[in-house]
Amino acid sequence: MSKLNMLFSFLRFLTVFSILLLLVNPKFEQVRFSVEKPNLVIAIDNSSSIKHLNQSNQAVALVEELSGNDKLNDKFNVDLYTFGESLNSSDSVTFVENQTNINNAFKQLSQIYRETTSPTLIITDGNQTYGNDYQYASSTYKQSIYPVILGDTVTYTDLKIQQLNVNRYAYLKNRFPVEVILVYNGNKTVNSQFLVTKGNTTVYSESVSFSKENNSKIVNFTLPSNSVGVSSYKATIVPIDYEKNKVNNSKNFAVEVIDQKTKIAIVSDFLHPDLGALKKSIESNEQRSVVFLNSKEAISQINDFQLIIINQPDYRFKGLYEAINKDNKNHFTISGTKTNLSFLNKNNLSFSNEITNQTENYQAELNTGYTPFIVDDIDFESFPPLNSNYGRVSFTIPFESILNKTINGIATEEPLLVTYETNGRREGVLFGENIWQWRAQSYVNSKSFNQFDDFIGKLIQYLASNKRKNRLNVDYESFYNGSSNIIIKAEFFDKNYVFDTRETLNISVTDNISKETKTFPLILKNNNFQVDLSSLPPSEYSFTVKATHENISKSGTFQILEYNVEQQFLNANVTKLQQLATNSGGKGYFVNNTEDLVSDLINDNRFASIQKSNKNIIPLIEWKYLLIIIALSLGLEWFIRKYNGLI
Repeated sequence: MSKLNMLFSFLRFLTVFSILLLLVNPKFEQVRFSVEKPNLVIAIDNSSSIKHLNQSNQAVALVEELSGNDKLNDKFNVDLYTFGESLNSSDSVTFVENQTNINNAFKQLSQIYRETTSPTLIITDGNQTYGNDYQYASSTYKQSIYPVILGDTVTYTDLKIQQLNVNRYAYLKNRFPVEVILVYNGNKTVNSQFLVTKGNTTVYSESVSFSKENNSKIVNFTLPSNSVGVSSYKATIVPIDYEKNKVNNSKNFAVEVIDQKTKIAIVSDFLHPDLGALKKSIESNEQRSVVFLNSKEAISQINDFQLIIINQPDYRFKGLYEAINKDNKNHFTISGTKTNLSFLNKNNLSFSNEITNQTENYQAELNTGYTPFIVDDIDFESFPPLNSNYGRVSFTIPFESILNKTINGIATEEPLLVTYETNGRREGVLFGENIWQWRAQSYVNSKSFNQFDDFIGKLIQYLASNKRKNRLNVDYESFYNGSSNIIIKAEFFDKNYVFDTRETLNISVTDNISKETKTFPLILKNNNFQVDLSSLPPSEYSFTVKATHENISKSGTFQILEYNVEQQFLNANVTKLQQLATNSGGKGYFVNNTEDLVSDLINDNRFASIQKSNKNIIPLIEWKYLLIIIALSLGLEWFIRKYNGLI
């Protein structure tokens, strides 16, 4: 065999062997090893109480020391966060946030570090201004927590207004109650004076005394409401000698005086949980009162109310409907499984129900195109279904749907809650019962009834009023606390009362004291325009919201009260922070004594690095070099044969 034939044989063998390997397709195991370090989460309290307690420099120095420690960086992946109202991934601290929610910070961290080992250092004074109690955060945040306490345990002599309770609204020519809780920290017996002033006038005063044993006092009194509008007051307990913190000795409050009260009748001939839920929601606004009546009692008292709510009517309500039509009264009908649909179809000329003698459970879907007033989405889709009659509803007049029906997430395009105007009066219909479950679910979602009560309040306010529809609607409060978000919302509609997203709205805000005017644009968000005025200082303001392309505007006034909740604290909340550390398996440290902190973290065997292996099975057919060998051997054999004249 010549050398050339031997080369051809080798190339042919190589080609055939490679092809056979591809046909057999053996598999290879590839194992890779990696080392995963635990995380070290450092969360810094960015609220203004840190600066107020003169702890800001120590906090910044500690963060720089920890983040630059070589031993900690060798053992951990160090992640820095700041928190106030919410958690932020940042190492830049300014200590200017006006609220502190420590529990919310742990809630957000639990989503990030759910499946990792992540001991957590929280550098804070432990003073939380709102939110759930954070000392039980270890029940959801499964990490060891090491609080670094900013502040001390020294008890300073202090008088303060712990809490002030007052109704939001009062009525003209009446007196409204005020309750104030005064607290004293100290060992000696002291005397002081409690004052309430309106401008430069003292409207109430009382002498108070405290001792170590009697260290709190509740002051109850009433004030007159003589003029319509927002009346501002200042409650003050006169500071004693050598008192360190005088900021918490005073508190501003305001009451809006109105000249009438809306009376609403709920008419029903049987008991139902919906009735109590509606009463609670409606009367959460002090401007409104609710009276329960049956169908007979309501006829003679119909003119005493601005709105009649009719719960599941039947033939016993015939006289009531005749009185309503005669006096052209606004009313709101709730239709449910006990409603006589035949009666309702005969006595209501605005709509008719298809009668199937069947019921169905419907969930709600918000109609974002609803125009008469601003409706916030309070997570209606999470609410339990309402029990309603099955069948289509036909309207004989134009109507607007607030909520539409869905079944198992599928839209039916059938109305669930509607409003409409006919013959100069306003009417509404809810096609379902068990709305009390919505109020309960709203509390579960937000830990408060406020969102649901506000929704019902807006609906009642609209139905109880005979005002004509406006193309520009503005939603705002009469007064705001200086530490809260100041959000003003607006809606703009075209001439057909369809929400117009093309319009540009601006708000001009004038400080009534300094006469300074600022203009802000309103940003389109969901189904309304919004502007955040939280940057404005406490003062009295007047504003005008104006459309750019049309000559339409709306004005109003509001007041920002001077109040900073972060300045109400004298020292750190050591007890809660120590309890938090104990519950989570961590340890608490004072900022002046953190020498052992780094050593404890490095020597804790719970926070060891983990070696992980990644096993990868690779089939030979995916090895691209084998295809290159086949192509190269075939090509080379062809070229040599061609070169030697064998082809």
